Amino acid sequence: MRSLILIAALQPVLAQDDPSGLAEHVRRFVDVVSLVEREAADAIDFKASFEGGVLPAMMRRLDPHSVFFNKDQFEQLREMETSTRKGFGSIVSVLPGRVIVLQTMPASPSERAGLQPGDEIIAINNVALSRFDMDQMVEYLNYTRQKDALLAVRRQNFPRPLEFVLSPATLNAPTVERAFFLEAGFAYIRVSSFEEKTGRDLRNAIDRLGGQALKGLVLDLRNNPGGVFASALETASLFLPAGTRITSVRGRNKKDQNLDVPSGMEPYSFPLAILINEKSASGSEVVSAALQEHKRATVIGLPSYGKGLVQSVFPVMGGNGLALTTAYYYTPNGRSIQRRLADSQIDPTLNSAKAGVQPDVEEYPERPTRLRAFLDGNGLITAYATEWLRTNPKPAAGFRLPRMVLDLYQRWLSEKNILPSLAEWSVDRDWVQNRLEQEIVNLTLGVEAGDEVEARRDPQVQRGLAEIRSKHENRVGAEHPRTIPAGADRADFLARDRSHPF
Repeated sequence: MRSLILIAALQPVLAQDDPSGLAEHVRRFVDVVSLVEREAADAIDFKASFEGGVLPAMMRRLDPHSVFFNKDQFEQLREMETSTRKGFGSIVSVLPGRVIVLQTMPASPSERAGLQPGDEIIAINNVALSRFDMDQMVEYLNYTRQKDALLAVRRQNFPRPLEFVLSPATLNAPTVERAFFLEAGFAYIRVSSFEEKTGRDLRNAIDRLGGQALKGLVLDLRNNPGGVFASALETASLFLPAGTRITSVRGRNKKDQNLDVPSGMEPYSFPLAILINEKSASGSEVVSAALQEHKRATVIGLPSYGKGLVQSVFPVMGGNGLALTTAYYYTPNGRSIQRRLADSQIDPTLNSAKAGVQPDVEEYPERPTRLRAFLDGNGLITAYATEWLRTNPKPAAGFRLPRMVLDLYQRWLSEKNILPSLAEWSVDRDWVQNRLEQEIVNLTLGVEAGDEVEARRDPQVQRGLAEIRSKHENRVGAEHPRTIPAGADRADFLARDRSHPF
């Protein structure tokens, strides 16, 4: 009976002139459903079969991002679209089985409850964190911060764990997370995602650092998943002249649309480097590709994720829903950055072997050695930093860790029967120095100041700095070419021309 109803419902499709062959596939599908209904040993739950199997499987064949939602999933999606981000207002270091507090935000639930930098959270809601690996830990922390949580905390010099009850609050975390100088005149800004105020906040951050007077900027879009697309367009417009093509939108049933920098924009003109990696996606890829193809920025890092699509959400009868890819974004040169899993009949250019944005300069992040992984993974950097601060004054801005502290740290490790070889210590000595310095700064001056310390060892940041410094020097050299005085020896002139302001 059900198969007869299904055939009747599909009659309009079966009757239409269909050069694509859809009607033939629908008849075959109805035939299979009829056969299963008639001959299967057990009765078929058609709701579960369609909503849990047929429809999701069909969507997976389209692309990685088109999804069918059953009624419960669709309701959750609607709630997520309107929900606010909540949390306890602390920044923590997540290690396998361990969570250590690095900083508490002013007036946040964490600060009001009395959490302190250096505290180790050993259990949440009576669940020991030692049981989790890294991915499970992050997932559990995200889950528990949505409602009241009971924290068991180990604090140095306290004989027993302390207990704190935290109630989550709505957080207003800016997406322009970090903005500081790498060296005089050369700035660094990290944008974690694109939200409604990101473009405005980025301009404000640049202006606070000097605006047009900057010698260069490293814009960090690593791990940026995208977000509000209009904000990504606004970001690209900060660096490109009015009328410049940022991206194009094309789809099978959508009118082509070109998105250009609006008139009246006054772009920044200083040298620019953009950092990307395999987790840079969507809006961050559109920004990177536009600035790269217009020769406005040098893109540094690793190839990006490859997500350049327009998604629309449609309600479906029965309270279900559909997130469907309806168009693709194209770079100014007409290339799609979308990664595809299967051949497409819509647009063969989407199957390019080089999905995403390819960096101009491929630069890998620092590679962890065995010693680095051991020290960080066991919290031995943070533990020593916390202990060191008990007997030393709080550092001021611009703090540099005395070199002799490395010898003290090595002795501290040996007391715990941790004895790196001379070769291991020689390779990682500078890294250990920087990490100890960073963790001490994290615990006293805040994580943002700690990030400035980390930037000094980050190979991708340092490569970006080298690129913008070189471009600035070339620009200055072109504007003010040096001339050799008549009768002077060239080598002598160049040797004397090494003066610096004092």
